[in-house]
Amino acid sequence: MHIIHKTIWIPKISQENLEANVSSFAIEPLPRGYGITIGNSLRRVLLSSIPGARVTWIKIKWISHEYSTLAWIKDSVVDIMLNLKELSLDKDEIWVEWLKLHKNKSWVVKASDIKLPSGVKILNEDLYITEIDKDGIDFDLEIRVEKSVWYLSLDELKKREEDVSVLLIDANFSPVLNVKYEISDTRFGDITNLDSLQMTVTTNGVISPVDALKFSWDMLASYFTIFNEEALQIEGQFISSVKELLEREKEEVKEELERETYTPIEIMGLSPRTLNALINGNILSIEQLTKCTETKLSSIKGFGKKAMTEIRDCLGERGLKLLWDD
Repeated sequence: MHIIHKTIWIPKISQENLEANVSSFAIEPLPRGYGITIGNSLRRVLLSSIPGARVTWIKIKWISHEYSTLAWIKDSVVDIMLNLKELSLDKDEIWVEWLKLHKNKSWVVKASDIKLPSGVKILNEDLYITEIDKDGIDFDLEIRVEKSVWYLSLDELKKREEDVSVLLIDANFSPVLNVKYEISDTRFGDITNLDSLQMTVTTNGVISPVDALKFSWDMLASYFTIFNEEALQIEGQFISSVKELLEREKEEVKEELERETYTPIEIMGLSPRTLNALINGNILSIEQLTKCTETKLSSIKGFGKKAMTEIRDCLGERGLKLLWDD
């Protein structure tokens, strides 16, 4: 991480859920120019490399061409194929699955009518597929579903398909529907030339926006690390360690918390003898006192049984007590 982060600290990531499957992320502060570098890289991975499941071909009984007609079926074969392209699928395994759909009566056919094998789930069950206008009309549909990444074109599908009776459907597998990012100016103290990266990620519900972002981070990190597999540090004085910064931040938070919860021992109204014994034992706050055991207090010079009883009573009035001895 850039040396400037020793001053501005590690960038903070905040998330705001705008609506279902739409989240906005703010990443700041970043060194000048890093906003567009990180934003563009993440956007590319989000749109192209998140795995998802899509329909890649269908087979309709008695139909061998996408421009064929279906008697008593309201929609054309092309329209049915376009509707099935919108099917949002959650699929556990990477291998190919075949889904079945059969109706033989007047019916508005929706995605919920598709029979699913285990490990496959349809998220948009209300998706319209077609409508059968007459009872007794057999509508048999076989659907092939694949899980992959990137875009699979018709030309690529034709190269690997031998069955001439199937109707091929090109597929964009990514469950990420849209990614927008903006860069704005931000500051840290007197440093005013810093970047703030705001990203809005929209998915189809198969994966949450935050999980998609985490996947993208991991994907980019896996590529960047191969350039320095030996983990050699070049110009180390200009690179800050994330681990060291996190430890430093943790220590400062701890110190700040201790300062905020420091309650002077004097407000307990102890007798001068007991108070002096505690101060001599370097116990200066109520918080420090409640972390002591009776054995530890008894080891302090001048701290006797009367002082112990006084401490128990004063702490008890405040709903507090000493630690138990192990």
